[in-house]
Amino acid sequence: MTNMRYLLITFMKKADGKIDEQLQVAKSIKPRDLQTCNLILDFKEKKVEKCMVNGSSLPTTWESITEYYKPIYPSIIERLETEAGLEN
Repeated sequence: MTNMRYLLITFMKKADGKIDEQLQVAKSIKPRDLQTCNLILDFKEKKVEKCMVNGSSLPTTWESITEYYKPIYPSIIERLETEAGLEN
């Protein structure tokens, strides 16, 4: 079994102007992911691969982005950290 390594988040604007978030975990990044995802986190390398919002690349650190998402997706973040061999 190959461990999951990446957290991929895509933002979708709804007709009412609100934003929906689609989340997935992956073993590898596909070329399509690089084009369509807004946020790609590599848990093995502790690296923000991509962070784009409204067409702009946002400067962000690994620590700030993972701390933001931990309370929102605690079990997913914990699983990715465990599988990547990171300390919680």
